[in-house]
Amino acid sequence: MHNLKIAGIQSELFWEDIDANLEQFDSKIDSIKEDVDLIILPETFSTGFSMNQEIAEPIDGKAVSWIAKKAKEKKCCITGSVLIEENGQYFNRMIIAKDDGEILTYDKRHLFTFGDEDKYFSAGRKRLVFELKGWKICPLICYDLRFPVWSRNNEEIDLYLYIANWPAVRSKAWDILLQARAVENVSYVAGINRVGYDFTNKNYGGNSSIIDFKGDSIFNFPIDKNHIEISTLNMKNLNDFRAKFPALNDRDKFEINY
Repeated sequence: MHNLKIAGIQSELFWEDIDANLEQFDSKIDSIKEDVDLIILPETFSTGFSMNQEIAEPIDGKAVSWIAKKAKEKKCCITGSVLIEENGQYFNRMIIAKDDGEILTYDKRHLFTFGDEDKYFSAGRKRLVFELKGWKICPLICYDLRFPVWSRNNEEIDLYLYIANWPAVRSKAWDILLQARAVENVSYVAGINRVGYDFTNKNYGGNSSIIDFKGDSIFNFPIDKNHIEISTLNMKNLNDFRAKFPALNDRDKFEINY
């Protein structure tokens, strides 16, 4: 029964500048001197939350190649989302790069229509749950957080990852929803957001946090600051709580129709 050591990176992003973003995250990851199992980067870490299809990359492009190389180099799993072009379609795609070279992907299901994301990108059709060090992990992206059915714990999920470009003006909703997803799913939650202003002058305060299965905060990142936080998640504590309070046994059974 292994614990899981995760590192969340809350950071500013350079607008549509892949090289500058990869350079800064290369440096930030190199600054992590502890051995960790998982490094979590924000949504669209290589470009910012842009609707510009011209900067989307193929799956073997610069950003994905970099994250795969970095995972091998650091001997851990690294994840973040990238704007991807595939067969004439465009996706906000979360890349999960493992240290053995395996690449898993999740395409953002809930596109942010309020920001016209649906006009430029295609929605994902399948949720992903992957295993790491004996942990079942579900990676999700930003707006997915608002839709509890998509997050429902029907696969014994131990940890949810929500990566985001979530504006400061809606930070209260972000905080509440992260806590709710942890409580209702009896699972750890890591919400990693960006900070700073983007090219459209939207402000992102961060508000990244690591939350336990009871909804209690393990760590709240500083507001409006670049920050790297390393947290150890305890599997025994999770299993003991689920055994003591087996709420998941009473969950509803349902299927999602697309």
